[in-house]
Amino acid sequence: MCGIVAYLGDKQAYPILIKGLKRLEYRGYDSSGVAIIDNGEINLFKKQGKVVELESLVADKNINGTIGIGHTRWATHGLPNDINAHPHYSGNEKLAIIHNGIIENYASLKQGLKLRGHEFKSETDTEVLIHLIEDVQQKTNVPLAEAVRVALGEVIGAYAIVIIDKNNPNTLIAAKKSSPLVIGIGEGNEFYVASDATPIVEYTRNVVYLEDEEIAVLTKGEDIQLKNIKNQEKTPYIQELEMQLEAIEKGGYEHFMLKEIYEQPQSIRNSMRGRIDLDKGIVSLGGIRDYEQKMMNASRIIIVACGTSWHAGLVGEYLLEDLTRIPVEVEYASEFRYRNPIISESDVVIAISQSGETADTLAAIKLAKEKGATIIGICNVVGSSISRETHAGSYTHAGPEIGVASTKAFTSQVTVLSLMALSIAHKKGTISESKFRALLHELSSIPEKVEHLLSSDKQVKHISALFKDARNFLYLGRGYNFPVALEGALKLKEISYIHAEGYPAAEMKHGPIALIDEEMPVVVIATKKGNYDKVVSNIEEVKARSGKIIAIVNEGDVDVKAIADHVIEIPEVEDLFSPLLTSIPLQLLSYHIAVMRGCNVDQPRNLAKSVTVE
Repeated sequence: MCGIVAYLGDKQAYPILIKGLKRLEYRGYDSSGVAIIDNGEINLFKKQGKVVELESLVADKNINGTIGIGHTRWATHGLPNDINAHPHYSGNEKLAIIHNGIIENYASLKQGLKLRGHEFKSETDTEVLIHLIEDVQQKTNVPLAEAVRVALGEVIGAYAIVIIDKNNPNTLIAAKKSSPLVIGIGEGNEFYVASDATPIVEYTRNVVYLEDEEIAVLTKGEDIQLKNIKNQEKTPYIQELEMQLEAIEKGGYEHFMLKEIYEQPQSIRNSMRGRIDLDKGIVSLGGIRDYEQKMMNASRIIIVACGTSWHAGLVGEYLLEDLTRIPVEVEYASEFRYRNPIISESDVVIAISQSGETADTLAAIKLAKEKGATIIGICNVVGSSISRETHAGSYTHAGPEIGVASTKAFTSQVTVLSLMALSIAHKKGTISESKFRALLHELSSIPEKVEHLLSSDKQVKHISALFKDARNFLYLGRGYNFPVALEGALKLKEISYIHAEGYPAAEMKHGPIALIDEEMPVVVIATKKGNYDKVVSNIEEVKARSGKIIAIVNEGDVDVKAIADHVIEIPEVEDLFSPLLTSIPLQLLSYHIAVMRGCNVDQPRNLAKSVTVE
């Protein structure tokens, strides 16, 4: 949540900052702002609303300067207004800061600073932090980098910060803890700083990912200097970005979400690339190879995740228990750390996160590690915090996902979980060689089936037009497709603001059936290999109450087609891989309904892509 960007070099900073903010706007879009040093002064501009509002504000202002910081906000402390927008000044207005995270003890810090004469203009925790840094500097007369280090020693919470000093226009100070921050190093040691690599990839591929409690001093024309909060010097580890610039552009699509839905044949292929050898009958997940024996011998596998990743984890539970016969529990990461869970050294924890920065999932990982569990990560972003915190893991290789409502990340996560389950089951001997090879061939055919399935988009769009004004939806599925029902309902809620609930189909008559009338659309996943007869009975129950049925069925289905109001056909597929197909028409349904309702599909209200605060 919140996107931060900074630049120091010989170029004009503003064009780099504003382009970076547009690329980071998926992280928050309540307000935005920039601060640029020119002729010994900090010119600071900020505005409630999206980045285009900021552009209008500064159109006739002085925005010259070769050092600057920018921020796009997802509000935590204080209303989303001009005053609470970032950047924030120090009391003497010599310093300015941008911040992603939450300072949990800001109230007590603020009280102490007020007693020492500090006055505050905003309601934010961030303004408290920059006043604290100013206070330390004034009391101790130390350089700014040292004042930052001392001040952060008093802070409880999460932060990724960048600070500029009008008296030192050739230096940026950056620091992080539990919030992402990456530093790009350009020609002649110019520096780009951002919450993720999307604002950086256009300018350089050489990056340093800051570790927790590291502080970077970036001075124009000099090498990066790193130390930690304990004042220990650190050696920067420079990596090469794998991201391609075209991957973060819309590529002719109206929205990123639609582009990412249509990228799924390729993203699923990428998740399998180099990991399946059909001729030899091998699954090889190099990232977890050294821990596969640990997984095979685990007394229990615990999957921790949030949101869409949690739904992927539910599919993973079915896959792992079905194929490996290892008990699996799926936990909301946000609840896991607070309920004093029982964890042992024989447990394996699989943490799933698209961004690799989800705060609740990171906290769950740290708790499980403290108790001796082995931690396996599944994430999409190379160099992310979760990839560094886990013992081992697998990248999904889905490519950047800009749309806030996750689509290709879900199917890529399910693909990696499928590979994990197959690999462990094969090595453990819980499935036969013939079944293993058959399932490998089936999984490898999924991208082509997805391509075929996407040709039904016009039909889904037609159905969307019929139900765009509905006030409620029910989504029903059984077995492997119960999590897909949950995910379909979440997608509709996220981007169209229509209330929707997902249920196991058999649970409908234990309460939700009371909601069904002629105004209630009910989406039912009714694939041939997934408890088909039982689901048909559930459809009949809905029809008896005048509900409107939208059914996801296999091509050539006759029985459901005869009783459903509308059907969307998918290719036939093994039940355990069916979520990779059944989820896609539900993504399209949500997308088209949201567009028809005039909703901002890529930036739905109140949401942000990467949830880096609790």
